[in-house]
Amino acid sequence: MRLFLSSYRFGAHQERFGALVGEPGPVAVIPNACDAWPAAWRGAVTSDVTPLRRAGFRPEVLDLREFVGRTARLERELRRFPLVWVRGGNTFVLRAQFARSGADLVLPALLAEDALAYAGYSAGACVLAPDLHGIEAVDDPAEVEPACGVEPRWDGLGLVDHRIVPHVDSPDTDPDGGCTRLAQRLRAEGVAHWALTDDDAVVVDGERTELLLSRP
Repeated sequence: MRLFLSSYRFGAHQERFGALVGEPGPVAVIPNACDAWPAAWRGAVTSDVTPLRRAGFRPEVLDLREFVGRTARLERELRRFPLVWVRGGNTFVLRAQFARSGADLVLPALLAEDALAYAGYSAGACVLAPDLHGIEAVDDPAEVEPACGVEPRWDGLGLVDHRIVPHVDSPDTDPDGGCTRLAQRLRAEGVAHWALTDDDAVVVDGERTELLLSRP
């Protein structure tokens, strides 16, 4: 299993990202964490596609809403790509769209085969945790029902054994400091988590998990 999980895109570790995923090629971009914000959806896609193209990748948008009830088709589509890129937004909305499309079943299976690598930042990283408890402090679960027509889920995919808190000490992406306060709370409660600034990343490569921090 190969995972590159960050707070914001490549963080300060684009070289390590490249070493994990291999030569630039096709990449499936999943933007569904932004489904509760239709006015911002297209701009969010463009903001991710552009840096990927600059890095030499060939991004294609994969909208999970097109695969609701079509899990087998989603698996066939994902097998076309050596890399999937899952952007940030609302973690609860992303989790719901993973469940509705079957991505929460297909992606773990493909990752276990090493059929592709997974890169996710912010919500795209948080959704792989054991559960989503605590994230409601920064992402609104109430956005799920209007956007997805289902109740929010609180289970993560469980592909990593820590919760992930992005945007810690990162005023550009967390101006009100909610993520920093969440990390402080989890630390005080003794909850296993990774608190990531926008420069940081977690890399999982087979049995090895590497925490790439910009601070001690």
